Amino acid sequence: METKSCTSSTTLVDQFVCPGDVVLDLSSMTNQTIKLGGGLRQDCDAISVMKAGRLRFSKPNKYWVVNSQKRYVPHAEDSVLGIVVDTRSDNFLVDIKGPALAFLPVLAFEGGTRRNIPRFETGTLLYVRVVKANPGMNPELSCTDASGKAGEYGALKDGYMFECTTGLSRMLLSSPTCPVLDAFGKKLSFEIAVGLNGRVWVNAASPSSTIIVANAIMNSETLSGAQQRIMVEKLLQRIH
Repeated sequence: METKSCTSSTTLVDQFVCPGDVVLDLSSMTNQTIKLGGGLRQDCDAISVMKAGRLRFSKPNKYWVVNSQKRYVPHAEDSVLGIVVDTRSDNFLVDIKGPALAFLPVLAFEGGTRRNIPRFETGTLLYVRVVKANPGMNPELSCTDASGKAGEYGALKDGYMFECTTGLSRMLLSSPTCPVLDAFGKKLSFEIAVGLNGRVWVNAASPSSTIIVANAIMNSETLSGAQQRIMVEKLLQRIH
């Protein structure tokens, strides 16, 4: 969701907010596009909170509310990890941990045509982008970015997928890189795909390294940055 406003700082950023709290007043701001993520909505000139959590802001212009919940509410442009549950003639049905199954059109791939429709077995793990997420309708997915390129999207093979809270997912995607991923990245080669729907996929050189990284990520949510780095150092000593 986008609306017109300015990105002037608010004292509520990084603070705990509750449903009904007004975090931005658009009437007092000059015109500039801002983006609203999960947990916020626009009521006339007021941007108000829909769910309790901490208000976050990322440059240049996005606000959202983070809370550690298992349930995922789809939003357009979210990158998520989905599991194929059924194949139809025109689309794949995909579980993205939302209130309803999402559908992935068979042509929603880079260069997609009827002659090169991909084949996915039930249970295939996909990294996909939410294209549409309207209330009361099944979300629509795509395996391309906004420019139609595959980029990082597609099937994820091998590795290990685990579920976590949506709050941990956002922490892993934050900028600068969160400490647990930064510390591992300096010493260990691994791949990771983080879905905003509370699913994470990790793949390292060996199964044991993969599990160590996955367990560290799962344990990092309640740790400070310094504690995350100490934990990683201890775990790396077991590998080497």
